[in-house]
Amino acid sequence: MNAPAVPLLRVRDLAITHIAEDAATPAGVGFDIAAGEVVLLLGPSGSGKSTLTLALDGLIPHAVPADVQGSIHVAGRDVAASSVAELSTSVGMVFQDPDAQLVTGTVLDEVAFGPENLRMPVADVLARSETALRRVGLWDRRAENPDRLSGGGRQRLAIACALAMGSTLLVLDEPTANLDPQGIEDVYGALAELIAEGDRAILLVEHNLDAAIGFIDRAVVLDDSGRMVADGSVDAVLRGRAAELLALGVWLPTSALAALRLRRAGYVLDPLPLTPAELHTALTAAEVPASVAASPPTASRVVAPGAIDRGDLHPQGPTGSASPLITVRGLSLRRGRTEVLHGVDLDIGAGEFVAVVGANGAGKTSLIQAVAGVISPPRATVHVDGLDVGRADARTLSTRIGFVFQNPEHQFIANTVFDELAHGLRRQRLEDTEVRERTEALLDRFGLRGKAQTHPFLLSGGQKRRLSVGTALIAGAPVLALDEPTFGQDRARADELLHLLRDLNREGTTIIVVTHDMQLVAEYADRMVVMVDGRVVAQGPTATVFSDDELLARAGLRPPPLASALRDLPSHPRLQGLTRLRDLPGGGV
Repeated sequence: MNAPAVPLLRVRDLAITHIAEDAATPAGVGFDIAAGEVVLLLGPSGSGKSTLTLALDGLIPHAVPADVQGSIHVAGRDVAASSVAELSTSVGMVFQDPDAQLVTGTVLDEVAFGPENLRMPVADVLARSETALRRVGLWDRRAENPDRLSGGGRQRLAIACALAMGSTLLVLDEPTANLDPQGIEDVYGALAELIAEGDRAILLVEHNLDAAIGFIDRAVVLDDSGRMVADGSVDAVLRGRAAELLALGVWLPTSALAALRLRRAGYVLDPLPLTPAELHTALTAAEVPASVAASPPTASRVVAPGAIDRGDLHPQGPTGSASPLITVRGLSLRRGRTEVLHGVDLDIGAGEFVAVVGANGAGKTSLIQAVAGVISPPRATVHVDGLDVGRADARTLSTRIGFVFQNPEHQFIANTVFDELAHGLRRQRLEDTEVRERTEALLDRFGLRGKAQTHPFLLSGGQKRRLSVGTALIAGAPVLALDEPTFGQDRARADELLHLLRDLNREGTTIIVVTHDMQLVAEYADRMVVMVDGRVVAQGPTATVFSDDELLARAGLRPPPLASALRDLPSHPRLQGLTRLRDLPGGGV
């Protein structure tokens, strides 16, 4: 009888305690990964997912000091007894923040950097680099500086760097967080081809399960204390323990959330659907519960596919609001030698919740950064509450609009979480007592009270995001602009943040969000601004935009998962055309 194959990854009783922390996260974790497997690592923000990934290639503790208990073996190599350089041939890392691993001046040099340091022959280095760049769609941009790539482009470049190393274990920490829908499909397509070869394995940390669900084989779940509470197949964990995972605060696919809600309304949906196609098929076969049949349909967001009122969709041009809070007129903007915005006109009224959407590189981030004054627009092109953003100083502008960066670390300036939040209040020369009370209230609101004296850079990805939003909120500006606000957050914290934004919006704060999460847009945004190649090509009510398949395709977007699942369901008129989970019968999820 042949001996069982040694797993590519073996983790035993792993517990990691960071410097100045009392508790280990993760705590006592153990699992194996075999060649050909794709394993999803799930857990609430702060459970130790990113910490665990950094330990797999020795960055913890060799580069980042921490107390590590237990053992990790990769391809038979003891991580504790191996250097990071030695482990790089076995473990390829793609970090949550791609900027943390990009160091050279061209895209090709970046991908070649790792193999070159292994002293591989030049021909092999170039062959590996070309193959990797073609797989992620960046070969034609190989001569460009990585800084010129969009956030999603840099994420694809980081994945290409890992592919070029030829490592047997790929560790991907939120690899698609900054990608548009087409980019996500491209990345998972490339990874699926790679894993099909059978000699590699992937450990994936991912919140966007709508995209990943068809790609993964197993799920390992950590709880909020970093302990492992599940390890099993997709069916056993995501279908069989969905309610438990929901209570734990981790992400589930949108279709699973919808199905759990519909089950409470009396729909028989067994097994639990995880994809829009599965939910559509299950509903087609399901009977309408009597209680639902007797209830009136929800008027909000019900739009028949293709039934679009073109009067609601404004092409390039303002909304016609009598007194918009924000006006943009003829805004053109260059980054280096490249013009990224072309004559943009836009109005945003006081109290709106607006989503700016489009493919990577469409100009979304450039637009809201110009509106917020993060990059200075030409004078007289952008006004916020009557203030010419192109002429305003930073202190004055901060009283009109708060901005939250895509990368939270770009805005941190203090040495503790408390001081980071308090900084904006101290600039207003408030009394120390008021500063302390308002800061502590926000710490509680964002679940950061226990991290008050922690350095912001030592927070988890989700905690950093919550802190960055808090720093923008604390000054009380009437407008809040956010770039990918839910990046790196668990479901519970993302819901908490979005509910907070919705409450602020209902109280009068104008919210502008850039996001690739179409379900988030469907749930919260009243209006969408669609960008293509640096231009606003359409804007209008959210449900109306989502009903225009031609427009979505032109912009490189996809309908939200729930909208896809609930199309063409004539036997379920109560459900057909809904785009928001909260409009479903069955109560809150």
